[in-house]
Amino acid sequence: MILIAIVFFVLLFLGAPVAFAIGISGFTFFLTSDVMPISIGVQKIATVSQSFPLLAVPFFVLAGHLMNESGITGRLFKFSHVAVAWMAGGLAQVSIILSTLMGGVSGSAVADAAMEARILGPQMIKHGYSKGYASSVIALSSLITATIPPSIGLILYGYVGQVSIGRLFMAGIVPGLLMMVFLMVAAWIVAKRRNYVVADSRRPTPSELGRAAWQAKWALLFPVLLIVSIRGGIFTPSEVGAFAVVYSILVGRFAHRELTLARITTAFSDAITDIGLIMLIILMSGMIGFAIIFLQAPQDIAQALLSNLSDPRAIVAVILISLFLAGLFFESTILVLLLTPIFVPVIEKAGVDPVHFGILMMTIVTLGSMTPPVGVAMYTVCSILDTPLEEYIRESLPFFLAIFLLLLLLLFVPQLTLFLPNLMFG
Repeated sequence: MILIAIVFFVLLFLGAPVAFAIGISGFTFFLTSDVMPISIGVQKIATVSQSFPLLAVPFFVLAGHLMNESGITGRLFKFSHVAVAWMAGGLAQVSIILSTLMGGVSGSAVADAAMEARILGPQMIKHGYSKGYASSVIALSSLITATIPPSIGLILYGYVGQVSIGRLFMAGIVPGLLMMVFLMVAAWIVAKRRNYVVADSRRPTPSELGRAAWQAKWALLFPVLLIVSIRGGIFTPSEVGAFAVVYSILVGRFAHRELTLARITTAFSDAITDIGLIMLIILMSGMIGFAIIFLQAPQDIAQALLSNLSDPRAIVAVILISLFLAGLFFESTILVLLLTPIFVPVIEKAGVDPVHFGILMMTIVTLGSMTPPVGVAMYTVCSILDTPLEEYIRESLPFFLAIFLLLLLLLFVPQLTLFLPNLMFG
């Protein structure tokens, strides 16, 4: 196991693509093993590709791109603007609400952050918000997509950890909404102290809010249909991904009348790039996943943790701290694929619900996308808004504090996460 880790880190240090670093380090196990032939490694790659639940990933990625091209984003922005633009830090509040709504559409933190940086970022700076404040709000609010269904990370966690994706989707709703509230409070406090102007000081009337909601009805309806169809047994998580593709095409083509053939081509082109990147990493991780189980790494880690710690919450806290540190240097997709097979058996042995742990894990590893030194969402937003990195770090501290407080709340009150899945699935 140590040799695999050394090869992996050396390849990353030399600049090798992540998928190849994972694949080569996985092959290292089979090349050096006395009992495992190399052919098993190849078979593991093929086995991973033949998974029906994994179809949810390309379907939801494609659906997200189609919805972005179908006019849904613009309508969600208008609804968010009408709903909260009158509050202190109004445009920051719009960003947070929009991230919550887009979580049920894009499922990707980086895609959400990039979109909002282009739409909202210039307006926030124009209204007198500092670049650091605007960038940190946009980047950190995109973290909500880590839990709001259909989160791509939750699908991968459920697939790798053999955890119900339907239960994970239900479990992510309350934490996602709570994250929205915590971030809105943080944004409000900072904006109030700095006297940031509001985008529109007039509160919306019920009719104006209802009209904006009606215009965005197809986007607002999608997460509801997603949950109802899974809970009602109409679709599996993979099948509901295919439904999402059909739904986005029908809405964009016939309801909004904005999804032209050129836009469909653009959506497919962008989706193919994203799907190819994600799937190549997933396929290559099949070998390392097998090696982790064969070498009994989960059992060794469980023995080390359980022999020194007796409180399940302390065990989860130690794991979350290690995941946060790992998230500073690696993408969330990599961490989910490589570490889920290790930690799920550990927390199950400690008596922790893997659904509860999945929400905590996805939140903490996705947070790495908003932190230096390799935060993709952070760099994306800062580059679009031309924000100095040190200013971003300084301005993001209140939002990081809000997220850590929420994680502590979720850790010590697991029913906030498990209430809905237990209610719906028993």
